Amino acid sequence: MADDPSSRPLKFYKNAVAEPFEDGFAILLDGRAVRTPMRQRLVLPTQALGEMVAAEWDAQVDIVDLPSMAATRLAFVAADRIGAHRDETVAEIVNFAASDLLCYHATAPASLVERQAVRWGAVLDWARDALGLTFVLAQGIIHKPQPEATLAGVGALAAAADDFALAGLAMATSLFGSAVLALALWRDQLDGEAVFALSRLDEAFQEEQWGVDAEAAERTAHRRAEALMLDRWFEALR
Repeated sequence: MADDPSSRPLKFYKNAVAEPFEDGFAILLDGRAVRTPMRQRLVLPTQALGEMVAAEWDAQVDIVDLPSMAATRLAFVAADRIGAHRDETVAEIVNFAASDLLCYHATAPASLVERQAVRWGAVLDWARDALGLTFVLAQGIIHKPQPEATLAGVGALAAAADDFALAGLAMATSLFGSAVLALALWRDQLDGEAVFALSRLDEAFQEEQWGVDAEAAERTAHRRAEALMLDRWFEALR
């Protein structure tokens, strides 16, 4: 069922700010605390992340358009879901690593094969050298198992993240189809633009051959916006 804009709440406040609260920063709307869907007070772990979320609330005009507030929605996930489902979330990230986008290379045409080898290969080299994660490459779409040590390493890295970083990692892994790209963004090896471009390398190649339709362009713009938000999210957590 399509979302009905008329069902969204009217903006009932003038100012949104992030204020110190206990060991973090709460979002206040004219002095009233924002609460999560589970009715917890929303508290962000850093001032920068608090200000990032508060800016989304401040940017609302006549209605509170939560679907457009990606950082707020991710903060709700971090606060309400991650703490109670950390093992499940880590397992989701490991499952993506087991069939990571960067490991499945085309067999043709030669220009795409070379592009993947150079651009994806550089990130896989970084994962090996910086994180100790060695991935096995496959040609085409036939699944190749990854080393158990590699998957365990991905799981250990994810498990070491706090709830807000883990929420970002899970979203990034799903968005990019790649745990490696998500880790590169989290560790500040690549920025959001670069990671997004790598995640759609095949798609961009096809667009060069056949062009882009309006619907695809809209989807791409939405995914790019989420990638850039995740870049800011991780930066705000550092």
